[in-house]
Amino acid sequence: MSSEPGPGLPFLPGCAFRDPMLDFLPQKTSFHRSQTLGYKNGYALSRLPTVGIGGERLYVNQLSQPDLDELSNTRPVLTYGQSKLTPPSGFVPAHVAFDKKILKFDAYFQEDVPLSAEEAYRIRQVGIYYFLEDDSISVMEPVVQNSGLPQGKLLRRHRVPKNDRGDHYHWKDLNRGMNITMYSRTYRIVDCDPFTQVFLESQGVELNPPEEMVFDPYTEKRRMPITKYTPPLQVDRLKQFLTYDKQVLRFYAVWDDAASMFGERQPYIIHYYLADDTVEVREVYQKNDGRHPFPVLIKRQRLPKTFVDRKKTFPSCVLEISDLEVLEWHTAKDFAVGKATTILGRTFFIYDCDNFTRNFYRDKFGITDFQPVEINKKQPEEVPQVIPPYNGFGILEDSLQNCFSLHPKPPRKDIIKMLENDHKVLRYQLALESPNPEDRKRRFILSYFLSDDMISIYEPRVRNSGIIGGKYLGKTRVAKPGSTTENATYYEPSDLTIGSAIEVFGHRFVITGADEYVLNYMESNAESFPAAALQALREHFRPQQVVKETANSDFPMLGSSRQELDELIVQVQEELKLREYLNNKNIEEAFLQCDKDGSGTLNRETFLDLCNRLNVPTNTTLLNKLIHLCSCGEDKINYRDFLRAFPS
Repeated sequence: MSSEPGPGLPFLPGCAFRDPMLDFLPQKTSFHRSQTLGYKNGYALSRLPTVGIGGERLYVNQLSQPDLDELSNTRPVLTYGQSKLTPPSGFVPAHVAFDKKILKFDAYFQEDVPLSAEEAYRIRQVGIYYFLEDDSISVMEPVVQNSGLPQGKLLRRHRVPKNDRGDHYHWKDLNRGMNITMYSRTYRIVDCDPFTQVFLESQGVELNPPEEMVFDPYTEKRRMPITKYTPPLQVDRLKQFLTYDKQVLRFYAVWDDAASMFGERQPYIIHYYLADDTVEVREVYQKNDGRHPFPVLIKRQRLPKTFVDRKKTFPSCVLEISDLEVLEWHTAKDFAVGKATTILGRTFFIYDCDNFTRNFYRDKFGITDFQPVEINKKQPEEVPQVIPPYNGFGILEDSLQNCFSLHPKPPRKDIIKMLENDHKVLRYQLALESPNPEDRKRRFILSYFLSDDMISIYEPRVRNSGIIGGKYLGKTRVAKPGSTTENATYYEPSDLTIGSAIEVFGHRFVITGADEYVLNYMESNAESFPAAALQALREHFRPQQVVKETANSDFPMLGSSRQELDELIVQVQEELKLREYLNNKNIEEAFLQCDKDGSGTLNRETFLDLCNRLNVPTNTTLLNKLIHLCSCGEDKINYRDFLRAFPS
């Protein structure tokens, strides 16, 4: 006899046991207790164990089947009557007897597809479920992902009408290999599950042989792999990628489209990627070329060179190009300097390449001729810029900036000149030339600003003159008559001389005087002024200097010779002929009325005041000289000699 260790115990002394029944019975393998609890018809019941530990059958307290039948049918006989019959078994309802018992049939139906060019009909597989507890039917369709159809429960659970007489479908009406119509839809039942087959056979229904399930032809077609013809590769793509990764050939090309309407010659750059034999065409964007900055003309892709013969009506322009439609693709051999290449219908002329491309072709193909081709670029015609006429608003240079840019900038200023001539102003006295007698008496002061060459005109206020004085012209630059917008010339200090006339925006003025600062400035900058202008200004200030010298002298100044006086009077008369507004008779009467003692001389202050009231231009050079020659002593003027210049 031998002893074996217990399951899960080591083979050591004390861990093994000997079963005395091994000599007479087979070896036991199961040592668990039997289950005594269970359910019957949905009710929990307890039963006596029939098998003991080790799988031995228990005969204690167990009755045989005949004993059980006798005990269930036999009743003890009473002394006072006959034995009663056994009561019938209890009633079990259908919803309890057939609870959760369902008959399942595999079926399909055909659905028309009228608006599809790829399929005329569609086969849809369904499952028909018959519930035995209430004779209801439900139709379910398995959900297919991304089918685009409303699937799932096609027919909810209910009793389905069979005909118009009020009959409903029963499980006796269902069988394999038959058609069943529910709500105008015909289902073909092809098979059922094993439970359904056993149930129908137990009820005496003869089942038809099962049929094969019909599948949707379009779905099966989509599931089939697309057969592609893959020609044997002559080049190892992986080796090519590892060898030529990030190596690109660059060609400089032009596309000449000048023959078409609004066409032109445009430069492009062709990139050939050696890693995968793809080509990319990029535009050369230039500043102000009038084109949108879209640099890529053809994205990176393999370009076909030779197509398979096909019909002209084949819509290849809207389809992707596959390997089945192309016989030959573009390679590096198809690109060379000085050669034209047609890419997708456009002919590009390659005129140059970069150094890496030259070295690659020299080492790979042995090509050494890389002479660049000169491209004669047609120079665009220069369109003359037409500047509109000056409208008179603002400064000419400032308004002219609107013709040069959409965002005009102020004209540049001479900062050095502004700093050197800051607060330097030349002032002149002006007389207005006008046919109106009232305007002839008006006097103005012109201020010339040396820092920016601007002019302003001011009219002194005269009481009881009827004219409002004040600012006549704001500070601005005044252009000379005849100057154009393209070649504008402005008044400068050399143009402002005694006796000269200037035109300011249609008004003509005569310069009749200036201040001493003008004389000092002209003498210090004599090289910038004409000699005649400087001499005329000196002649203008000479009578005033003589008066000052006479006033400062102890001896009266003697009069000039009669001949000099006569010549001067003739010159004054010639000058006064231009001034028709002077009334010589009134001038003579006014002087005679002021000379009450009849001496023929008047006080200088009275004389000058009388001349101003009579509008006699005493500020001119000749009249100042005449007054100087007519002076008698320090403060007396011989008005009789002066009136000789005003013959009545």
